[in-house]
Amino acid sequence: MSHLLQRRRQLITYGAAALGGALFLPGCGGGGSGGGSANQTIGTQVDQRKNLMNLAESKPELSVFVEAVNACGLRDKISASGTNTVFAPTNDAFNALLGEMGKSKDQLFADTATLTVILKFHILAKAQFTEAIVEGHAINPIGGGFFKIDKENNVFKATDGRNRVCTLVGTDIVALNGVLHTLDRVMLPANMDILITCQSTPEVSTCVRAINAAGLSDTLEQPGPFTFFCPSDAAFAAVVVELNLTLEAFLADTALCKRVMTCHMVPARRFKKEFDTDAPVTTVQGSTIKINANFQVIDARGRVCNLTRADIININGVVHICDKVILPAA
Repeated sequence: MSHLLQRRRQLITYGAAALGGALFLPGCGGGGSGGGSANQTIGTQVDQRKNLMNLAESKPELSVFVEAVNACGLRDKISASGTNTVFAPTNDAFNALLGEMGKSKDQLFADTATLTVILKFHILAKAQFTEAIVEGHAINPIGGGFFKIDKENNVFKATDGRNRVCTLVGTDIVALNGVLHTLDRVMLPANMDILITCQSTPEVSTCVRAINAAGLSDTLEQPGPFTFFCPSDAAFAAVVVELNLTLEAFLADTALCKRVMTCHMVPARRFKKEFDTDAPVTTVQGSTIKINANFQVIDARGRVCNLTRADIININGVVHICDKVILPAA
């Protein structure tokens, strides 16, 4: 047995004992030197004396986060036995958020309802080590909503509910009751539904007209969740030629418009990496599409559609902007 594997198993044994068997580290992954006591790890920091709250308090760069936790009464949650993961924004991250929101710290901290929602978006009710992150898949915090994490150039990046991107600047710091990661930006939950997202995106104005013409605007405001493939204006300009129609004729034909637009709706929330490659996906219209290994949509007629902008997070699901209008079977 290698020295690295021995030390990893020693850490797993410690973690299980400290947390009553609740916390298990992922399989042997990173490198590093092998010095230190048996209760330390290669590439993962461990502090066997501190819970997550104590650990955050020991880091000067997280002092504003600690103040925020105390201000909204989440201290007991983060200190309690069990297993949590905390993504703690740094002081600089909080200062940047105040500028973004146009508020002082006192104003934000006085609004405990908003502050609680923000902080709960940074807490998971399980241990989430970076080695076990499934890139591009939804992560569900305790306060509701979802975000995702991807790895770019060996750096972990989180995309929050408002499609803002932050970097995990410190990772896999293990405490008695879970795991701490530090962020360079405060994450925020989603504040727009799918319809508002489409209305706010200039290059899909024709799609918004088609949604309204098909009578689907109310549907895309519902809780869902949905995945919506949103064609660009150029995609609609091309498809009306393909169907030998004018755009106005297409929009005036309510039945046709609804049949086509419901081909773009999947009654489930799916980031592009959450689709099984080449597996049939049933749309609201009833036809099936497939997503290939290149994250292209293949419609019922075998036409290929590229995702020009994928994984746009909304309150009620995910939007993917595409370069072709998806059609049902001929």
